[in-house]
Amino acid sequence: MKYIKVGAATLNQTPLDWKGNQNHIIAAIEAAQAEQISILCLPELCISGYGCEDAFLSPSTLIQSQRVFQAIVPHTKNIIVAIGLPLAYQNRVYNVVSLLVNGQICGFVAKRFLAGDGIHYEPRWFQAWPVGIFTEIEIQNQRYPIGDIYFNCGGVRIGFEICEEAWVANRPGIKLAETGVDIILNPSASHFAFGKHLVRERFILEGSRAFSVGYVYTSLVGNEAGRAIYDGDSLIASGGHLLAASKRFSFAHYQVISAAVDVDLTRMAQARTGECVPNLDTHIYVPFDYPLLSPPKTTTASLQLWEYQATIKEEEFTRAVALGLFDYLRKTRAQGFVVSLSGGADSATIACLVHLMVKLGVAELGLAGFCAKLNYIPGLPTTTITDIVKRLLTCVYQATENSSKITENAASTLAQNLGADYLKLNINKLVNGYVDLVSAAIQQKLTWEQHDVALQNIQARARSPSVWLIANLRQALLLATSNRSEAAVGYATMDGDTSGGLSPLAGIDKDFIRQWLRWLEQQGPTQLQPFPFLSLITQQAPTAELRPLTMQQTDEADLMPYHLLNIIEKALVRDRQTPAEIFCLLKAKFSEYNDQQIFTWVERFFTLWTRHQWKRERYAPGFHLDDESLDPKTWCRFPILSGGFVEELAEMQKLVNLN
Repeated sequence: MKYIKVGAATLNQTPLDWKGNQNHIIAAIEAAQAEQISILCLPELCISGYGCEDAFLSPSTLIQSQRVFQAIVPHTKNIIVAIGLPLAYQNRVYNVVSLLVNGQICGFVAKRFLAGDGIHYEPRWFQAWPVGIFTEIEIQNQRYPIGDIYFNCGGVRIGFEICEEAWVANRPGIKLAETGVDIILNPSASHFAFGKHLVRERFILEGSRAFSVGYVYTSLVGNEAGRAIYDGDSLIASGGHLLAASKRFSFAHYQVISAAVDVDLTRMAQARTGECVPNLDTHIYVPFDYPLLSPPKTTTASLQLWEYQATIKEEEFTRAVALGLFDYLRKTRAQGFVVSLSGGADSATIACLVHLMVKLGVAELGLAGFCAKLNYIPGLPTTTITDIVKRLLTCVYQATENSSKITENAASTLAQNLGADYLKLNINKLVNGYVDLVSAAIQQKLTWEQHDVALQNIQARARSPSVWLIANLRQALLLATSNRSEAAVGYATMDGDTSGGLSPLAGIDKDFIRQWLRWLEQQGPTQLQPFPFLSLITQQAPTAELRPLTMQQTDEADLMPYHLLNIIEKALVRDRQTPAEIFCLLKAKFSEYNDQQIFTWVERFFTLWTRHQWKRERYAPGFHLDDESLDPKTWCRFPILSGGFVEELAEMQKLVNLN
């Protein structure tokens, strides 16, 4: 039996961070060499970073990528390394993977299927390489093969599926299997989305089984460029069996996993399945001596308990956002976070996630290791988690005459239990000052009967300057507290609760936020204790608390039930359904509501949706957490000015009249 030790490395990279990216790559290669790994797969575009955006079209980016690439080559002695970078060929830019063997460049495989859906814009920067075409490229007076090729390294045939290529129907693995490839490497930059891990695992296992190959898949980890979070999901499979898997959502700079692949076994499996169509013109032979390996003691992956539970949506949300916040903090070199803590669900969720960021990071890296990654923050304590949280998290409660004792108690109790620095301000005089100033100017008394929205908004906006001042004084990052459901219908005060440099909840709906808080209260993440003190939050009905207390304001009375709002939004954004179609959907799904009530809610949603696109354009960057997003910069584009669905809503009205 011929066992080959293969490896996959996840990397926490940053776009255009040439020194940092190079250091992580070399460290991962050295770790693989120490483990006597023969074939190592690194992530897609790991030299430049995947999220370089239009900088991919800058000559400087290509020059710097090539400089770092050449500096890495000498570090690949006695190992085969696949590494991704952008590369120019005949005045076009390509997304390529280079195979380095024993300190030599052996060639470049160019990506054939580019990701151009969802949050991906690869066709904006890269050209798709034609299927079946290969040629040569000259780099520093040396010529190398480039294109649709595979490699024969010391008798072991290695082919590539680059990220998106494994997700398409006509995946390259089909042709690679026909040429008798032994190992398929998949260098990816596959962003996190709820449930995506299970999809990846299926196509990797099925690819290894159907193609009768060893399959090595790796990706990035962490918050690379701001919005997308990568879970570092690396997997090694052979013959339909999972041999190794990485720890997802790692706080480390890099992680290397390995497994022994039985090449003779996969070849015998190929002998029993399908025809072989050798294409000798498209492979490159490179000599390489593999060490003799004994059969491994185990043939299946051993995963930690939490790894299985991390496919639960609440667990994925916790670990993804905690890691996203940590990388955003250190990559912006902010000295902490400030949250305007209202005593409600949204701000409580953000505060809890910052606390969990510290807990999860310390659990993996240790106190010293966690603080070492934030060593630019002066006076950061290394003694206890509580001390670190107090240094990194400031919670500010800003009361008006419309604030209740319930929310004040909830906010102070939460901050105390989380270990945050808690500040209480009373801004009632500021609000009254603005109201009196404008009333005198327009010579009109402002009343709740006539000026409801304006009087609500001035309270939310009056909170913004003081909390921004605190964030500036502490050189901290202000976190906006508005969520996805509010973004859909504009139920947020621009320059009020939308104030901040990062909006962690902009990609998650209010219904799930309430569900997550109950989960955290009663169960919590694996190996961590629940937060029972959240009962003060979870028992409340969501409210903006901007009207007088006697008016008993609630969000759902202003809008509609949040779970129903969520269904309407997905039907519009994901399924492209019309108001009439959504009306029929809700009517079939909710017998407890009459036709007129459903009509009112659907009409309200579409009216608010079209009216408030400008708000969505102005939201602070948010994390991409599922495969549908309202972010107009990366997923859901909608015109700021439109016809407002007038005719479509009229069609829905006809359905109500018929009934």
